Amino acid sequence: MTDLPIVVGVDGSEPSLRAVDWAADEAALRAVPLRLVYASLWDRYEGALTAQELDRPVEEVMAQDVVGTARERAERRRPGAKVTTAVRPEEPEYALVRESRTALAVVLGCRGRSGIAEALLGSVSVTVAGHAHCPVIVLRGSYDNQARSGTRGRVALGVGEKPAGSAAVRFATEEAVLRGVPLEAVRAWRRPAHATTGHPPPDFVRGYPRLAGEPAHLYERQAGEAVEEALRDAPAGLDVRRAAVEGHARDVLIAASYEADLLVVGARRRPGHFGLQLGRVAHGVLHHAACPVAVVPELP
Repeated sequence: MTDLPIVVGVDGSEPSLRAVDWAADEAALRAVPLRLVYASLWDRYEGALTAQELDRPVEEVMAQDVVGTARERAERRRPGAKVTTAVRPEEPEYALVRESRTALAVVLGCRGRSGIAEALLGSVSVTVAGHAHCPVIVLRGSYDNQARSGTRGRVALGVGEKPAGSAAVRFATEEAVLRGVPLEAVRAWRRPAHATTGHPPPDFVRGYPRLAGEPAHLYERQAGEAVEEALRDAPAGLDVRRAAVEGHARDVLIAASYEADLLVVGARRRPGHFGLQLGRVAHGVLHHAACPVAVVPELP
């Protein structure tokens, strides 16, 4: 058992309050504290009138309102929960990455600052997911600002290049066990360009591309072996499902997200770079998945 908290980045928006709901459920599931963090160099104009009336600094009024509302929401969602709050007078990207050093996970709502389109992910979420020291869960797939218990009944795992001892595999397995749902391990594969010549494009079954011919057998088998390796330490009694699917990894995982309550992917450090750099697959599912996405750092 751990005393590390689930950290939620809050900013007063409805998506961040939905993240509070989701994180409160997750903290209760794991029997850990919940920590609400408000961190931003907010525009000095907003909230000025209220601050004037109360004869207190703008930042103080806004901070108390944001963390107070979030705390009430968490305690209403999970009465008796251990909730702490923190206000950081800095950009949220830096504050949340710092918080991730002593967190079990960081949870963020999906919200772009410009509000141009729902499909575009906010820069805070991308930056934190790319540099955090713990798993980062970004809420995707619901646009009515309501956090729900699992309705699809499974956790999906994107099996990466090096599944043995993967932190993403461990996290996905824990989530499936805690939720009492099956774990679906998915590995995408693609045949070399020369092997596809003369074959028609694949059609789809349950959202997954159908195999397009026998020349792909070797690559499909290798993908299946990677899935088996990822699941070799799965606890007895856990319902595990295996899928080796032809197609681009991003598209395959997005398809899997439509039947999952949580999609888990790994992110590896690149030598010579600061923190984690999100690859195209993780970046793609963060933007387009139909359920919450957990990006798990694969630390050396």
